[in-house]
Amino acid sequence: MTSRMPALYIGHGAPPLLDDPVWSSQLATWAQDLPRPKAILIVSAHWESAPVSLSANRAPLVYDFGGFDPKFYRMTYETPDATALAQRIAAMMPASEPVHQHASRGLDHGAWVPLRIMYPEADIPVLQMSLPTHDPVRLMALGERLRPLRDEGVLIVGSGFLTHGLPFLKEFRIEADAPGWSSDFDAWAGEALTRGDVDELARFRTHAPGMPYAHPTVEHYTPLFVTLGAATTPDEPGIQVIDGFWMGLSKRSLQVA
Repeated sequence: MTSRMPALYIGHGAPPLLDDPVWSSQLATWAQDLPRPKAILIVSAHWESAPVSLSANRAPLVYDFGGFDPKFYRMTYETPDATALAQRIAAMMPASEPVHQHASRGLDHGAWVPLRIMYPEADIPVLQMSLPTHDPVRLMALGERLRPLRDEGVLIVGSGFLTHGLPFLKEFRIEADAPGWSSDFDAWAGEALTRGDVDELARFRTHAPGMPYAHPTVEHYTPLFVTLGAATTPDEPGIQVIDGFWMGLSKRSLQVA
């Protein structure tokens, strides 16, 4: 019998995360403490597409960033075939929500950057799913549909950043102080997660301090609701495994049972 895998919401960071010994060590240690997954399904902030779409097998990585060291554009992350997982997901979705199998799209940096740290051997099948909406209710429902995969050894990961106000950052150093809008939003979310208050988290646009600066666009926050929907009991508080800030942005990350 396969034990039920947890589901995660992680901050994925930009490519320089790979050179940050502190955050890299936190992610690597977290992965070592998890049961070994048979496969990984990751929903990244960097693929917004409806209907639900799935990445292609063995496709080249997506280098969806600019201005970084050339070494990051030469990196690879070649994982085993995930066709079986793609077929399983397609079969789980209702006829009213068909799944599109993309012919050529590989993993974007919201997937391969953290996974290179967490599973450096690249020996686990990885499938990326698009983010089809930003409606928390619909994303919770999507996570709930995916929940049975956890009993089949699949690690479900929502990949974003708990604050992501890049246009409002004044300095781009890893150890930069968090702006008030970032620390305020982080504290609000951390408290709501501690209570398991899904309704409050869903009201972020109107209830969260620091908005809209913390999320001028919301795609880095909303993968959280796929993770919460995949939880056995969504309003049961999860474990906030990582906290703190990176370039002033909240790297708070969550594990749910």
